[in-house]
Amino acid sequence: MEQEKVRVGKLYTLQLQAKEESIAQLENLIENIADRYGISEDTFANMMTCLNEALINAMKHGNKMDPNKKVIINAEVESKRIVWTITDEGEGFDYTHLPDPTAPENLENLTGRGIFIIKHLADQCIFNTTGNEIELHFKI
Repeated sequence: MEQEKVRVGKLYTLQLQAKEESIAQLENLIENIADRYGISEDTFANMMTCLNEALINAMKHGNKMDPNKKVIINAEVESKRIVWTITDEGEGFDYTHLPDPTAPENLENLTGRGIFIIKHLADQCIFNTTGNEIELHFKI
């Protein structure tokens, strides 16, 4: 497929339900965007990891796996970056007081690493004040 020249502000949107098939829909969108815009393998891998984690968090913690609630994903492709926004219909959470997964008392916990991983792999990570929307920036 011939790579497109990036037009500023090209927007892609998905509305997903809290079910396993939603992950595949998101992965397909990430793959299509990566192919279309010639995204590097490292950036592709980071996007895939972060967005899977953000979607699972939104479905599980935000929407409490309620099939009537949606997770909205937007990807805005700009000339030098992609900005992904993941919004759930939950009440949000306090993202400023998360336990440190690298602290000795948390090392053996099976959960609690998602936001930590996202913050390390995305070039920028911004939460809205409610905590039910995350914006992830990746340089391309």
